[in-house]
Amino acid sequence: MLTFVLLAAALTVAGAIAVAIPLLKSGAAAEAAAPAPWAALATTALLVIGSAVLYVTWSNWPWRSESAPADSPQSMVARLARELEHDPQNLEGWLMLGHSYIALQEYPLALRAYERADRLSDGKNAEALTGEAEVLALTDESELNGRAGRLIERALALAPDSGKALFFGGAVAARRGDLPLARARFVKLLGMDPPPNVRPLIEQQINAIDAQLAGGAAARAAGTSVASAKTPAAPAKAAGPPAEAPATAPSGGEAFVRVNVTLAPSLAAAAGSSPLFVFVRDPGHPGPPLAVKRLESRFPQTVSLAASDAMIPGRAFTSGQSVEVVARIARSGNPVGASGDPLGEVSYRVGRDELVSLVIDHVMP
Repeated sequence: MLTFVLLAAALTVAGAIAVAIPLLKSGAAAEAAAPAPWAALATTALLVIGSAVLYVTWSNWPWRSESAPADSPQSMVARLARELEHDPQNLEGWLMLGHSYIALQEYPLALRAYERADRLSDGKNAEALTGEAEVLALTDESELNGRAGRLIERALALAPDSGKALFFGGAVAARRGDLPLARARFVKLLGMDPPPNVRPLIEQQINAIDAQLAGGAAARAAGTSVASAKTPAAPAKAAGPPAEAPATAPSGGEAFVRVNVTLAPSLAAAAGSSPLFVFVRDPGHPGPPLAVKRLESRFPQTVSLAASDAMIPGRAFTSGQSVEVVARIARSGNPVGASGDPLGEVSYRVGRDELVSLVIDHVMP
């Protein structure tokens, strides 16, 4: 812009000289020669000043200087970092610095800030733990299966109602195949009135989990009908005394389902350390189970399920309802049924049946 102004000034001066010289010559030849120099000077001044004023008025260049912009986010974060050098015990400051670095996508610096806050709190600050996990997950999503997942579980133990910890906790549970727990965490988060831009994402996660659980239930139903035709029924009597129930039967008239789960001898080697899932479902209405429990695979085992074990609040089995109880050993650790999973099922009339034998005696095709 400076070059343009200098060129414009030079052209203006040249134009003024071109006008002034003829005026001076004509003034020298005339009798009234005295006013000629003054006329030339006046004309020159008019050209220079007038052109400058008109250009400033009609041009679109921002001649008036704007006020100095406010501090940029980078400069404010840098200032906070310098302040923490002189106040290294400021826990809230390190948490704020970690959050700021995440906003700037400076993930290594954010991790260092949250780790510093974690050390200052002796590992007892849920926000610091969640921040560490968030940075690790943003850098590498597979960290949710490792260190980030462990940090989130620690954060939830300290702050069960932390919205961010619940969100990441739902993702952690889903990745390790614990869909009921993942769903419970997302449902709890949805009940905490999340921001409008976050609510659809949570609802999407819940719907996806419901679809997976419904698909697993349908697959188990199909596997049951095929395998039952090929496999002789196992004896209804348990091979030994039932183990102590992991949950006592509900009292006070609450509807419940109680089954004694045993494993057929031919499938004893298939159990191993895989988890056992026990579902209650409505055979006439496909969809998510009415209740579910995840247990250790030990047999025989008495299992009680009640309305409090419902996956969806308000959708539970009731007294007088005919349901189907399914026990499945999840060899992959995933609650969704997979080929090769040992399973068994039995019909149950809620409010009429008491302890019913359920034998795991066939596998999903």
